[in-house]
Amino acid sequence: MTARFSLFSSLIAAALLALPVVAQASSFKELSGQGYKVGALSSNKAGIRGWNLSKGSDRYFCEMRATMAYSGKNGMVSFTSAGRMISLDRNTVEKRLGGSLNLPKYEDLKAGRLRVDDVGSCRKLA
Repeated sequence: MTARFSLFSSLIAAALLALPVVAQASSFKELSGQGYKVGALSSNKAGIRGWNLSKGSDRYFCEMRATMAYSGKNGMVSFTSAGRMISLDRNTVEKRLGGSLNLPKYEDLKAGRLRVDDVGSCRKLA
């Protein structure tokens, strides 16, 4: 019985050591509070829109969570899950959805002036 337990425990230990290391993830709120600088809106290799945050040699990519934004005085844009941007008529959208919406400005998203609600998960870049 003791030999089986020691064999079993050593197999479990070996399996745990063989697991890949999980990627570090942080929130935008934590990173911006630590003084990370936000870059302009860009896309990663997979085409996902987001922002690069950097502080010294540490870099993170934070995904965009916003799905719609105001653009200029009368326009709106929507973002698809594939990373494409679609122009919308602001008056039509507000009529259908019921009045003014609490959306970011596309110009602010492009420049990296972000609200916490507009940013999704952040992953450390290698």
